[in-house]
Amino acid sequence: MSVANKPDHYDGSDIQVLEGLEAVRKRPGMYIGSTGPRGLHHLVYEVVDNGVDEALAGYCDEIKVWIHADNSISVDDNGRGIPIDKHPKEKIPTVEVVLTILHAGGKFGGEGYKVSGGLHGVGVSVVNALSSHVEVKVRKDGKEYMIAFDRGKTSEKLHELGPTKRGNGTTVSFWPDPEIFTETTVFDYDTLAARFREMAFLNKGLKIVMYDERVTDADGQPRTEVFQYAGGIVDFVKFLNEGKETLNKPIYFEAENDDGTVEVAMQWSTSYSTNSVMAFANNINTHEGGT
Repeated sequence: MSVANKPDHYDGSDIQVLEGLEAVRKRPGMYIGSTGPRGLHHLVYEVVDNGVDEALAGYCDEIKVWIHADNSISVDDNGRGIPIDKHPKEKIPTVEVVLTILHAGGKFGGEGYKVSGGLHGVGVSVVNALSSHVEVKVRKDGKEYMIAFDRGKTSEKLHELGPTKRGNGTTVSFWPDPEIFTETTVFDYDTLAARFREMAFLNKGLKIVMYDERVTDADGQPRTEVFQYAGGIVDFVKFLNEGKETLNKPIYFEAENDDGTVEVAMQWSTSYSTNSVMAFANNINTHEGGT
């Protein structure tokens, strides 16, 4: 067809507007990199990173992660709990805003977070969009609340479950959507363990406990691993040099000013490795260097 013979009809009806989280479901790779195993595991990192951000802010010291028998995931932290009050602009509970609106979060300004692992605000809402079902339980001031979603849309409004003796915190459970993750919805234990180990090294004293209910012992208890390092990145350097002949004890120093905090740990060995220098900004590995 020549250009001259092409129809020139082009108006507002040709412009598609994707409501809510539909854009994420339409182009998931834009938000999580892929819909293969890498993107699947990225969902877990997004939820865990929220707990780590609470730890960075000084409100959380333990995160628990369950891989359930059906390959759903639950992440529990003992932070402040996602706010449940009515959002002043959206006029719905803030937890619903956080789960259903892209770029909604406490990391763009104000006093919610000084440092965080992600500043785009798409994290947990993308997890919600790409899951067939999500349940969020929030503990605040002695009471527990719950809200649920199906493929990014609210299916159960926020409601009170009753009193709780546990402290403040948030539990997010999600079932990856097989319509999105057509290659696999099965989580790899070692992949998740490596990430949690790294997060624990980078956040001195933070306790991350991982449970895999797909593998149980004789007593029916799930496979359990605890990641917690009092030495932080000093322990990280020792871990990276395991099995190597080292030439010195780890050297460590840190500095802080109004722009942030820097920690450095170093230890020399007799081996040569091209990945001997690792850098992290706000817990994110800067694989290609830079700031």
